[in-house]
Amino acid sequence: MLKKVTPLVLVAAVTACSSPLDRRQANGGDDYVQAEPVPRLIIPAGLKTPPYNKEYEIPAIGPKANPNLVGKSLDIRPPLQVLPMAEGTHVEEGSDNIKIVIESIDNNIDLKQEIFSNLEGFFAQKGIAIRSRDEQQGYFETDWIESQEVIESSLWGADNIYLLRQRYRFDVETRPHGRTANIVIHLVEHEERYDDKLQDVLLSGEDKQRYTIDMLNSAIAYISVKREQTIQANRLKQTLGIQVDLVTPESGQAYWSAKSSYKQVWDRLRLVLPEMGFEIADMDSAKGLYFIKFTDNSGFWSSLWSDQKLSLEEGSYRLLLENGENADETKIFLRDGDDKPLSNEVVSSIYQSLANLMKEERKLR
Repeated sequence: MLKKVTPLVLVAAVTACSSPLDRRQANGGDDYVQAEPVPRLIIPAGLKTPPYNKEYEIPAIGPKANPNLVGKSLDIRPPLQVLPMAEGTHVEEGSDNIKIVIESIDNNIDLKQEIFSNLEGFFAQKGIAIRSRDEQQGYFETDWIESQEVIESSLWGADNIYLLRQRYRFDVETRPHGRTANIVIHLVEHEERYDDKLQDVLLSGEDKQRYTIDMLNSAIAYISVKREQTIQANRLKQTLGIQVDLVTPESGQAYWSAKSSYKQVWDRLRLVLPEMGFEIADMDSAKGLYFIKFTDNSGFWSSLWSDQKLSLEEGSYRLLLENGENADETKIFLRDGDDKPLSNEVVSSIYQSLANLMKEERKLR
């Protein structure tokens, strides 16, 4: 029975197609492998040896070079390059492997969980089945990944297909501090079949590195897209207003409760405090401390941004941030220069000015 074919397939059927094995070899013959060195001219005694031109002299191979990589065994394809395209990634090359180092871009997201989630998304997008996974041990092992290529197409019979089958292992190692992690990919199994016949292919170290770099780049490209989406979402979130409530417990110091993450509240206060009339003298993000000053002339700036003038004595103060009961709550405490709590009346009187400025939506700068 005659097969339905497109003009493109007809052209492929007429012209000779090269297999993946052919494309890694140089065109033409490899008779040079059998070539024997030609001895130099024998100069009779009494005559001067002429100078030899060394322009085309082939240098001796290095001690680490493989002398068997000649002729059809020599892969002429250019090496692949690792492309750390994702935000917060760079390459570290070792003697045995190439690994991608990934740094955390959001302290509110567990880095190991982010990597595992992104890798699972990558496998799902590519239709790659997972044979085994262990988040505790930090690895994925894929099932067979198959790719086919038609080498010879026939109008009357079956096509001759070149089939490549591979399995990979992804190792994820997170540093103890949790801010950086490594991804290393290993080629676990490899098979090549032509016309359903298993090919006897011996992979060199360069071959394995080529395949793993190609897979690594595909995974990093997916992670890059996801990280860019996260960055854009965080930037958009920073423009939104933050709700602040006044909390006055029956016993203890009154404070303000901001309905957002610690980092977002910290960043927003850097804008809001000067608008309230405070001068930021110093800050310590690790301890959640703003060292601020309030003077008489700060009332001028306060009048530009708020209808209410702060009923606060001039002097030095401290603003302390603490994590709330959940990730979307941050507690804000106002204290004097000696780190003593202010009265609940003072904290309550400043509340409305702070709340109004914190809830305003802001444009990205």
